[in-house]
Amino acid sequence: MAVDYAEEPFTVPAKARSGMEERPNIIKRYFGLYPLAQRIEDKKRGVGVQKYPIASWALCAVMLGILIYELVTNQKAQGSPFSFKPVVNPMLGPSSSALIQLGARFPPCMTNVSSFPITTPVACLNNTANPATELCSLESICAFGGFHNETPDQWFRFITPIFLHAGLIHFLLNMLAQCTASAQVEREMGTPAFLILYFAAGIFGNVLGGNFALVGAPSVGASGAIFGTVAVAWVDLFAHWRYQYQPGKKLVFMIIELIIGVAVGFIPCESALPHLGGLLMGLLVAMALYPIISPSTRHRSIVIALRVLALPLIIVLFVVLIRNFYTSDPYAACSWCRYLSCIPTSSNNHCKG
Repeated sequence: MAVDYAEEPFTVPAKARSGMEERPNIIKRYFGLYPLAQRIEDKKRGVGVQKYPIASWALCAVMLGILIYELVTNQKAQGSPFSFKPVVNPMLGPSSSALIQLGARFPPCMTNVSSFPITTPVACLNNTANPATELCSLESICAFGGFHNETPDQWFRFITPIFLHAGLIHFLLNMLAQCTASAQVEREMGTPAFLILYFAAGIFGNVLGGNFALVGAPSVGASGAIFGTVAVAWVDLFAHWRYQYQPGKKLVFMIIELIIGVAVGFIPCESALPHLGGLLMGLLVAMALYPIISPSTRHRSIVIALRVLALPLIIVLFVVLIRNFYTSDPYAACSWCRYLSCIPTSSNNHCKG
């Protein structure tokens, strides 16, 4: 027997319909100024502060343009966009000298390093011999107008490496993560908070790497910043455990992803220390800025206490590590930290080169 629903169509009451159509604005969504039940439902559905991850997409476009410029620079210097001599870049990218000249994190360009003095000759961009036959001064390779007062002072190299990549493969891996995981974080936090998180994590990752990674190896990549956005998932998981689907299984997968991410830090022109630094800073900034649903007064009190503690801890970490970078030799505070981003071999003097 056929049932005809056309005679009496279903209609939503006007009051309910208006409630469904009306969505809280971005301010109300960020500060949770709308009903708790609706906030919980939005969390389960993955609905965040905004719909489109504008900054994540824009950063991907900017980094693509910079990668093309990197390859063009290497093409002009060596006749090939990819470095094959004197050392093959497995990431299909430019030489180390080109990355240094374009803004890689390289401590000898940033401060006086006793084991890498300003008089140390460095392979020129056009060098393809091993050992190098085309040598240039450190100041010319560091570029950007050289050093002022004959002292390496290019502090901006804590920032510029975020926009550089070791090569095409490195870029694709990072942008895959940025256009998926990072983009979702931006949707949930909103662009202003996302940008604070992204650059705080990226810069701190480079500060940590500058203190304890190999001084003679340039480092580039947005991995520290991306790890900072990934840290939001950890805050989200534990803050909203009851609203997660199979949270235990999700935790296992996140641990595996973290191990893989740290392992990636051992590839050329990368470092696991910026990954770990970005993760740490991401946790703190996310704790301070990430919208958290508090279903009870006790939960809200804990969240507020953690937010209050996060800000001074962020400031202390930045101040202490930047001061250490400019006043102490690398490794002075932690001689074994170099092994977090280096596999000892004869080519790197067993992580002392």
